[in-house]
Amino acid sequence: MGHPAIRDHAQAGEKKMREIPIIKAALLGAGTVGGGVYQILERQKEEMPKKLGASVEIAKILVRDTKKEREGMDSALFTDNWAEIREDSGIQIVIELMGGIEPARTYILEALRAGKHVVTANKDLLAEHGRELLDTAEENGCDLMFEAAVAGGIPIIRPLKQCLAANHITEVMGIVNGTTNYILTRMTAEGMEFSQALSRASELGYAEADPTADIEGYDAGRKVAIMASIAFNSRVTFDDVYMEGITKITAADIAYAAELNMVIKLLGVAKNTGDGIEAGVYPMLLPKDHPLASVQDVFNAVFVHGDAVDDAMFMGRGAGRFPTGSAVAGDLFEIARNIRTGSTGRIHCTCYKNLRVKPVEETNSRYFLRLQVEDRPGVLAGIASVFGNNNVSIAQVIQKNKCGELAELVVITDHVLERHFKDSLLVLREMSMIKEVSAILRVYG
Repeated sequence: MGHPAIRDHAQAGEKKMREIPIIKAALLGAGTVGGGVYQILERQKEEMPKKLGASVEIAKILVRDTKKEREGMDSALFTDNWAEIREDSGIQIVIELMGGIEPARTYILEALRAGKHVVTANKDLLAEHGRELLDTAEENGCDLMFEAAVAGGIPIIRPLKQCLAANHITEVMGIVNGTTNYILTRMTAEGMEFSQALSRASELGYAEADPTADIEGYDAGRKVAIMASIAFNSRVTFDDVYMEGITKITAADIAYAAELNMVIKLLGVAKNTGDGIEAGVYPMLLPKDHPLASVQDVFNAVFVHGDAVDDAMFMGRGAGRFPTGSAVAGDLFEIARNIRTGSTGRIHCTCYKNLRVKPVEETNSRYFLRLQVEDRPGVLAGIASVFGNNNVSIAQVIQKNKCGELAELVVITDHVLERHFKDSLLVLREMSMIKEVSAILRVYG
């Protein structure tokens, strides 16, 4: 039987293990990320009690077709009836991985009103209806977490809300779309044109069948809205973000960038200036010594500047089954800890300011302008005169390539207001000596 003290200690240990609470969760969606989350939780089964003081268990999985087999998932958990989950008082957490606005918005609101905590990766929904969802969570004392909505497996939401909360953040900038970063990487490394690089991305599964949201900057725009809202403590919506895509970038632009010791990246940029927030997505010439310039292929990275921390960068895989699943499971674990300690609802909407979002015409940048012009005296003087009349200062001019009667001219400006630059363009496009405006890109710095 053994020594009584040893026996009592063993029995106490067994009792403690039996008393570890099981927290039940429901998964909405069993696609790529849903499957990843399910597998991660299976891998973590033995360690969860030690990490969380509780165990998280998937009790139901909402799917469209309950008869469809999904590898590695228990089909006994499948349901096509949302009400079963909403009305099950034993389910404390809902994990929304369906995507889109509806019915995800309705399901999340109903879950929160039923007192259930929510984890979501839905950037579209948060960028457009974030205030409504966060207010509903606060009203019902629930956690609403969304780490996976911005940069996949890269932690950025919680760092901004918690680790960097003591900072006045003035800039958040990042490569937050893997598809476009892969395309620009291939164009840079192999001299491809945009269409070739897009085809390669499609072949490898990095680009969707309809890549519009990626290549036109919409996907990154939603992420910028979310990051800016959190970083600057003021609401920024998707409609506030100015967006340009990468479809007009050519191998010639990439070559000029290299000559200038720069690379072209599609950047999501949010700045907290003295007279308002600037929020935009656009291809930009970035110095090769900037930390973001070395981020290649489908990797993402977010660069943050704060008054106390100075510069910090977060880099990793911004999408995929397990990277995104990692962020979702991390939120799930955090909520489980909060439930166990009775501390849910600690951090809700942090947008306690009401800062103005500046229209793009009021933003300030440097510009790269590539022109096809008549190859004759006086052309450069004419261009310089137009810029001077519109308060645009020229920093650098490159003239290299000639094609028959035309010469290719590259002009790089100093910092200028967007509206002044656009006024200049209106005049330049009407000048007979200028045959084509081939490229317009922003320059970082």
